[in-house]
Amino acid sequence: MTNKLTSIESDGRVLSFSETVRTRRSYRGFLPTPVPQDTLTRVLEDAQRAPSNCNTQPWNVHIVSGQKLAALSVLLHEKHQTSDTTPDFTFDMNHFYGVYGERKNAQGKAYYEALDVARGDIDGRKRASGYNLSFFNAPHVALLFMPSFGDNVRVAGDIGMYGQTLLLSLAAHGLGGIPQTSLGFYAEPIRQFLNIPQDMKMLFGISFGYPDESAPGNRMKMDRVDISESVTFHG
Repeated sequence: MTNKLTSIESDGRVLSFSETVRTRRSYRGFLPTPVPQDTLTRVLEDAQRAPSNCNTQPWNVHIVSGQKLAALSVLLHEKHQTSDTTPDFTFDMNHFYGVYGERKNAQGKAYYEALDVARGDIDGRKRASGYNLSFFNAPHVALLFMPSFGDNVRVAGDIGMYGQTLLLSLAAHGLGGIPQTSLGFYAEPIRQFLNIPQDMKMLFGISFGYPDESAPGNRMKMDRVDISESVTFHG
């Protein structure tokens, strides 16, 4: 089966902005084919144009591929098995309330259904969680680190804008990616593994490559609410 996004890159065509925004989605399954270096460079150059507070450009990005990525995956699975997590920032799924919790639950339900994992299948859910630490078989991961300033909110916002610009450029070039806050739970072993200074804090990672449309995790396609639910016009 021909991969629609892969054909875009092979044709040398870059999507329009509107096409890019509507094509981009979170892929949870990738082909093993590495992204050519020149394409990766163009994507990273696009991401570098992201805005930031006072033009501080605080993103510190580490791209991991090949045997280094495989070794990192082994390390993260070992930490996962012993529940040895060391996040730089707190995160609790139970903090989502109201409609936000409902949307979170709907996404989780759709994902497990796509994987044919029943609600009470604890082992199946643990395996599904472990797919994050295999980077969904992607050939690359971008790990996003940041310096710590004040309460970190503005810096984290900058990293988010960088991440979105990177994801949009991936989509425009016929590639796919998925932002993974779960990787941030293993900030310390990742720092040690890649020899990253302690003052660089990890926010999240983005696994990326050519999407595998046949992967079970890619059966799920989440919609967006109408703008009337999130936008208020004044004046």
